[in-house]
Amino acid sequence: MTNPFRKKRGNLKDDALSGLTVALALVPEAIAFAFVAGVPPLVGLYAAFFMGLITAMFGGRPGMISGATGAMAVVMVALVQEGNLRGGEGAGLEFLFATVILTGLIQMLVGALQLGRLIRLVPHPVMMGFVNGLAIVIFLAQLDMFKERNGAEVGDWLSGSALWLMLGLVALTMAIIHFLPKFTKAVPSSLAAILVVAGIAFLGVNTQVVGDLASVQGSLPQLHLPNVPFNLETLGFIFPYAAILASVGLIESLMTLQLVDELTETRGKGNRECVAQGAANMVSGFFGSMGGCAMIGQSLINIRSGGRGRTSGIVAAVGLLIFILVGAPFIDRIPIAALTGVMFMVVIGTFEWATFNTFGKVPKSDILVVAIVTGVTVYADLAIAVLVGVLVSALVFAWKSAQHVRLITVEDTHQRRTYLLSGLLYFGSVREFAEQFTPSEDPTDVVIDCRDTRVCDLSGLEAINALAERYRKVGKTLHLRHLSPDCRQMLQNAGNLVDVEVMEDDPHYSVARI
Repeated sequence: MTNPFRKKRGNLKDDALSGLTVALALVPEAIAFAFVAGVPPLVGLYAAFFMGLITAMFGGRPGMISGATGAMAVVMVALVQEGNLRGGEGAGLEFLFATVILTGLIQMLVGALQLGRLIRLVPHPVMMGFVNGLAIVIFLAQLDMFKERNGAEVGDWLSGSALWLMLGLVALTMAIIHFLPKFTKAVPSSLAAILVVAGIAFLGVNTQVVGDLASVQGSLPQLHLPNVPFNLETLGFIFPYAAILASVGLIESLMTLQLVDELTETRGKGNRECVAQGAANMVSGFFGSMGGCAMIGQSLINIRSGGRGRTSGIVAAVGLLIFILVGAPFIDRIPIAALTGVMFMVVIGTFEWATFNTFGKVPKSDILVVAIVTGVTVYADLAIAVLVGVLVSALVFAWKSAQHVRLITVEDTHQRRTYLLSGLLYFGSVREFAEQFTPSEDPTDVVIDCRDTRVCDLSGLEAINALAERYRKVGKTLHLRHLSPDCRQMLQNAGNLVDVEVMEDDPHYSVARI
């Protein structure tokens, strides 16, 4: 099967058509996330415009789409509600704008400090779990589209002919997206599918349309300073929310950037993306919108439709603004089924189906990490899922490394015994290391050759000093070979309890001091 995400050079036509497809897909998502956050629909639509435009122009990952997202919207709910309690009805929205501005400032600071590179510490199993969990979240979000809708109110499940019509239009959309590229690639299959299903609806087919969620009609966004008290009390209220929003936004954005990197076989710039995301959120807050971050679903629609350059994101953002200003009558009549079908195809393309092939072929701990991250992503939050996954992976690594400290006797005489030590010597393995020595049974001189080991931290050095003290107490001397200059210096600073032999082939590495 042809890989729809294969490496491909972008061109103006592909970027423009792909951007138009993304603009159509952004509409229901932005409205839905605005409802989740408890704010007017236009607040979400304006956020999609500002986030998409600024990150497309200045971000570190061409082809990646940003906008209002569910991960940030669920954090905003409590902020808006508490803000209303503090200042009355409508005050929560003003506090939200101020918080989004502060969120952007924090994100820009993270980028300026070059902290975006920390995403490299995320292991592959965590990435797989993140992608799988997000695919499930996108799928579950589409199920609400099979219910009767009246703006923010969600009714009962569709039934009878309405349900069958919805299923049929969704299936038609998915079939066009799947089969059209086999005949022509002149037009993105997602855009063609939306237009075909919209044409069927225009002929008089009675099905739910975007206008049933909310009208996208609006005017140009206006500069708006948040109407909140500018004092320490306000800062104390919004700062925790801003810190959480900044963390959630950056984690989701950098994870999406890494995924797009892998799909397109190119490399984005994480720190630049952090600065652009921050700038976009600050502008969003000053123009009365809810801000956001990278959107993995829309990013994959863009990549699948041929969008590779910055033009695709710019066209998506500008196209969305045109829909708001003059295109509402048309957009309001697009069937929800068409956009739901597009998102179902995104789910199929997003989920790492290769996960099932790893059973029995990779360590069980990796499978466990994938399952944990997937579950936490679905039932809690994307950012929390990634943090939990990294923590579990680190603990698994520490546990395995602690069990791999090995001691082999390579020389044994009446007066001298030489051990070859292998493995990582750090806080997790020092107990295993200490338990392998019996000073009372060793000869007068004992040599530990550290050629196949690394002393990783101060705990490792302290373990060596403690062992040297054990030998000194029974009147014996401990010698060490093949330590790095950094290790030798730190042992010397600790009091020269151990004799370190300098060798021509000593390794060169540093010991972690934090």
